Amino acid sequence: MTERATTERDRPIRVLIADDQDMVRTGFRFFLDAQPDITVVAEAADGEQAVALARETRPDVCLLDIRMPKMDGLEATRLLAGPEVPDPMRVVVVTTFDLDEYVYGALRGGACGFLLKDSGPTLLAEAVRAAAAGDSLVSPSVTVRLLKHVTAATATPAPAAPPPAKPQEPLTDRELDVVRLVALGRTNAEIAADLYVSLSTVKTHLASVQLKLAARNRVEIAAWAWQTGVASAG
Repeated sequence: MTERATTERDRPIRVLIADDQDMVRTGFRFFLDAQPDITVVAEAADGEQAVALARETRPDVCLLDIRMPKMDGLEATRLLAGPEVPDPMRVVVVTTFDLDEYVYGALRGGACGFLLKDSGPTLLAEAVRAAAAGDSLVSPSVTVRLLKHVTAATATPAPAAPPPAKPQEPLTDRELDVVRLVALGRTNAEIAADLYVSLSTVKTHLASVQLKLAARNRVEIAAWAWQTGVASAG
């Protein structure tokens, strides 16, 4: 385990960028390649190319725009990280559009992060690092969007927004504390600091929560928290 962790730390995070605008891809590449721990390994101008290149190069993180020709980012996300994918990739959706259906669709489709393009390059790099580490980063304004969409979907169920799953076992008080912070977009390190516990303790709680909720990732945990009202409780 130690050898594997060391290897992952020593090599740069490999990133694929998919956006139909040349200037956006160039800007993202310029900034990310300047980071000592990140390298861009592929670029795509449409969704179909993004999926093909991602499957070919197996990057650590895929950055996908939503509105792209041939195949949009939501469908590409489902194909790369969705529930039916046996070996899902880590996808961060980066877009100018924070419409409710886009936010919810991306996160339900398996994305582990959602950022607006005007969030800035620093947050972009942080989102890449979080995704590569198995964590997630969602823009604060997008978290609000998620809350609004999920609560609306819960009030009026639709095929795209199924009712929240019932935990296989009740969550403990501490697990609920962790879930609330996950729903607010906190990283594992921030949760550990807020609750005055170790990082390993947070990871243990999250692993337990995922099992109880049958959630694939922390974003599904956040969606469950918003749907059930746990996120706004306490």
